[in-house]
Amino acid sequence: MIKADFHMHSHHSGDSKTPTREMIESAILCGLSKICFTEHNDPDYAYVIPEEEGLFDLDTENYRKEYLELKDQYSSRIQVGFGVELGVQPQLYPMLSDYVHSYPFDFVIASSHVCMKKDPYWPSYYDGISIKEGLLDYFEEILTNVSSFKDYDVYGHLDYIVRYIPDDRKKEYTYRFKDFGDVIEEILKKIIDSGKGIELNTGGLYKTLRNTNPCPEIIRLYKELGGEIITIGADAHKPEDISFGFDTAERILREAGFSHYCTFSERKPSFHDL
Repeated sequence: MIKADFHMHSHHSGDSKTPTREMIESAILCGLSKICFTEHNDPDYAYVIPEEEGLFDLDTENYRKEYLELKDQYSSRIQVGFGVELGVQPQLYPMLSDYVHSYPFDFVIASSHVCMKKDPYWPSYYDGISIKEGLLDYFEEILTNVSSFKDYDVYGHLDYIVRYIPDDRKKEYTYRFKDFGDVIEEILKKIIDSGKGIELNTGGLYKTLRNTNPCPEIIRLYKELGGEIITIGADAHKPEDISFGFDTAERILREAGFSHYCTFSERKPSFHDL
């Protein structure tokens, strides 16, 4: 059974309004023994709405201050980790490396929320290109990232882009893992060779996708290639989504050949039986 949620957000992330304490209390009610906050830090994010400028710039000092207070208060009930989710873009590698080494994080997720300086969350990402071209561009930028940037522990929701294919263009192309299998395999090989891992993110199960990120085919390929480091996270931004779909995540892991999942402390992985 999965007892640790290693991808969650509180009011320290620009897209969440939930107090940190409320997230911790809800995690305890869910029966979890360990969680890690992974607040968004997306420098140079591609804002579409001018009023949101700076929304994903993390105030790490305030975040850490509250974290230390709550970690001690809840130490007898649940283990709480200090993590971050980095929005990785090629022009940011030196800045992100300096940032990661400036704080004693337990866990660092690298995520691709922006590709070619556009967020595929917005339909405008696909302006002037086909859906298939947009997907390929996204995976190729991840390959660039994992080839050059090493200051992370796992790569988050590898096929995040699939969540947000515009509804009015879904008839144009239906995502198939096999169409991008070569580049995804190269991504996974780079991750494994670097001693890093991936996450199984269940957020897509309660969002638009109704599937995990990455999809089960990628999880199986990761295992076949020798991948062992895998964390589980619901990407919760509100209490009711904590540990959502963890029964599905466990089934996917077992079917892929995993008998364990991972957590991190002080940037070091620990392996736990399913």
